[in-house]
Formats: sequence, C-alpha cells, structure tokens
Amino acid sequence: MRRQASTRRDGWEKTVEEQGLAYHRSAHPVHLARPYWDEGVHYVFGMDEVLDLERQVEELHAMCLEAVEHVIASGRQGDFAIPAWARPEVEASWRRRDPHVFGRFDLRYDGRGPAKLLEYNADTPTSLVESSVVQWFWLKDVHPGDDQWNSIHERLVQRWRELPLQSGPAHFAWTNMDETGEEAMTLGYLQETAEQAGLVTAAVAMEDVGWDARALRFVDMENRVIRTLCKLYPWEWAVADPFGPRAVAQQVSMTWIEPLWKMLLSNKALLAVLWEMYPGHPNLLPAYLDGPRDLPAHIVKPLLGREGAGMRVVTPAGTQSTEGDYGAEGHVYQEFRELPDFDGWRPVLGAWVVGDEAAGLGIRETSGLITDDTSSFVPHRIA
Repeated sequence: MRRQASTRRDGWEKTVEEQGLAYHRSAHPVHLARPYWDEGVHYVFGMDEVLDLERQVEELHAMCLEAVEHVIASGRQGDFAIPAWARPEVEASWRRRDPHVFGRFDLRYDGRGPAKLLEYNADTPTSLVESSVVQWFWLKDVHPGDDQWNSIHERLVQRWRELPLQSGPAHFAWTNMDETGEEAMTLGYLQETAEQAGLVTAAVAMEDVGWDARALRFVDMENRVIRTLCKLYPWEWAVADPFGPRAVAQQVSMTWIEPLWKMLLSNKALLAVLWEMYPGHPNLLPAYLDGPRDLPAHIVKPLLGREGAGMRVVTPAGTQSTEGDYGAEGHVYQEFRELPDFDGWRPVLGAWVVGDEAAGLGIRETSGLITDDTSSFVPHRIA
C-alpha cells in the first residue's frame, strides 16, 4: 500500500458529476481548499494484499453475524439503546433472517499489519457511488491496464436477483432532510442496480410515504402498496418517529432494505461485544461499554454517532473532541490508534460487503485524528 500523486483529468468536475457524483461540492464544507473527490492522489495496492484484505473483511462480517446471535440470545439489546418495545421485533427479524444487501466496514490499515475495525456502517452506508462507479471510470481513463478492488456494481445487481421479493414495484426512498443530494443520488444508484437485475422500481420521498388505515399497509403517492422499501433513513430514527411502531410491525408483510436486525450492526456497542467474544483478535481493538478501563489512549464514540460527530480522543498528551448532538444513547470506549500517516494525510479504508461477500474498497482521507465530513475521497488501483 502506497500513496501516489496523480494528474487530474481535464474537466474532471463535469466528468464525475455526469457519473453520479453530483453532490461532490454540496456535501463538502465550502471553506476547504481540497475538493471532496480528489484524483490528484491515489493509493496503490498489490493483488496479494487485496486478497488478504478480502479474507479479513469476510471474517469480520461472519464475526458480526455471530455477535448478532449472541446479543439476541443473551438479551443484551438494551446495551444498544434499542427501545424495549422494539426488541422482540428485532429478534424476530433476525430469526427470520430478513434479507440484507450491503454494508461498509471502516478500517485502520497501514499496509504492514492486520486491518483494525473502527466501525461497521451496516444500515445506512454512504460513499457508494464514488466507490462503485466514479473511481472505476477514473481507473479506466487513467490506468486502463491496472485493476481495482471493485466488484460492487456486479454484486449489487446479483444480490437483487437473489432476494425473495414480493410482487409489485420495489420502492427506493430518500428523505427531504438531505439538502446535499447525496442520499438521493445513492438511492438512485441502488435503484438503477435493482432495475438492471430485472426489478420494477419506484422512487418516493420518506415524507410522502402514507398509511392506508383500512389495509394497514404503507402506500406511495399513487396509493400503491409498498411491499419492498430500500431506504437510507436510519432505523434508530424510524423507531423514534410517530410511524415507528407501524414500521416495526410491518416487518413480516414488507421487505426492508436494510432489515430491522441491522440495528445491532450499525451500533458502536458492537465493538465492545466483538471484543468480549473475540478478545485479542488481530482485526479488533479493545473496546468496552463501562469505561476506558486500562486504556491509556482511547476514543469515546457515541453509540449512534455519524460522520465523526461527538467523539473524544483521550491520550497522555491531551484530549481532542468534535462537536455533535450524539451521545445521550451512551458511548463505547475503544483503544485509540492514530490512523497511519501518508504524506501528512490519514486514510480510512471503507471495505464494502454485498450479501456476505467482500465487494470493494473506497478510501477517505483526513489530516486530523478523526475522519469527519471534511474528509476527501481518493481512488485506488491494484498495480
């Protein structure tokens, strides 16, 4: 693994926008000189290195599924701040093995040792368009003879074909709260992969999903019953909304992507449970729910935090924190290891899982200790 300078393509801004990255300006803080999509640099991997990372990712995913079983069997959903009324339905969703499509691991990796799990974005993973599409076309334009860890698109199409979906259109729902356009473009891309798999689809805003009181079903603006709903609206938000009990009660009659049981994987309490189950595992960092214990350097993460908000890094040299409204739900205390330094920039590897298989890689860089919404996405290749 090495970081290498690149020459940006002429008119790259228009190119990436035409490929679906229409939000590369709006989703990035305007005061930053560095663009969100930065093809002025990229990372280079060896094939053996990527094959080994694929193995590690699939092992982590299998461990996470074992952790879901452990949490449910031992009655520990309360550690994940899941409301008591929703816990039986989370368990039922898992027992049915309600189908899942995709997720993204965030990993610390320096090219020398095992990757370390930082978190699992298993319910509402983003950076999908840039990982699957935009960096692939960059590779074809700039390094056509090289390869890339990227079978995301093909695996998504195949995964939609595998799902036992009910008849009728599959609905893809964004929320009007997203002013950047990232959520709409991500769901639009997912909808495209579903259509390539042969599904009939429809787009709808979450705010426009209605309730048919007679049929006791969710409907769209044309009063069509919604039988499959793919969303990026987090389950922890949904269960707290007025329609939450209805959504939870509809688990049997609808297919939700992602399913309700993914609440247990998208929650950072998972990190502590994994460390309990697999202490000393080379892909894990020590993590606890009751405090930092004997960790001299640790990071305090809200269980439901997003984009690096509300975190606190504590080291013998001092404390750094980020602003955010998360944390009322509780925290996890994870050993802190600085992200590796490549020319003053620190990458986080976003390793994608589709179904139960490793599918590709996206890389975000930051100059600080915490990867937040100021990070930039950079492409990669396999030499």
